[in-house]
Amino acid sequence: MKEPFDIIRTIRLTEKATLLTEKGNKYVFEVNPAANKLEIKKAVEGLFHKTVVSVNTANYAGKKKRERRADFGRRPHWKKAVVTLKEGEKIDLV
Repeated sequence: MKEPFDIIRTIRLTEKATLLTEKGNKYVFEVNPAANKLEIKKAVEGLFHKTVVSVNTANYAGKKKRERRADFGRRPHWKKAVVTLKEGEKIDLV
């Protein structure tokens, strides 16, 4: 079994993620692309000791970027997870 710190890489603090947190009790995480929804749920419950209701995921392809020469590089692929917590629970981020 993977460790929770291997599954959850970081929390995404964007304007859209903040609105989701305020209105729908949802938190946005950047997770390991190989992790599935059950692993993400167990990792969040293990790290923050909260009850997870649902997990939605989305895969993002890395963008192509130019390097110094005429070659092209690529930013890494990543996966986003939107985690909905039980009513009345929240994660203190600060």
